[in-house]
Amino acid sequence: MFKFYLFVWLALPFVAPPPNSASAAEKRLSDDEIHDAVRRRLANDYEIKGALLEVEVAEGVVTLSGTVELEKHKAKAERLTKKVSGVRSVVNELRAARK
Repeated sequence: MFKFYLFVWLALPFVAPPPNSASAAEKRLSDDEIHDAVRRRLANDYEIKGALLEVEVAEGVVTLSGTVELEKHKAKAERLTKKVSGVRSVVNELRAARK
């Protein structure tokens, strides 16, 4: 009987994953999920409003393009985007309608 318990005790780490362990692939958001999260964040901001902005995501790299009202909104849109989980970097191609 002792040999059985010893076998189970030695084999358990290989059979059962540790609690609350998720691989990096499971934690990483898909590009579609990142896209949706960025769009929501920009749309919910009272200054940016997400209007006339295009968001593209490739492997966690977000490209923002389109037009914002003011120059300061370009930087704000980039800051908001960088706060989204899963975003690795931001390429800001936004244009300001007014300076």
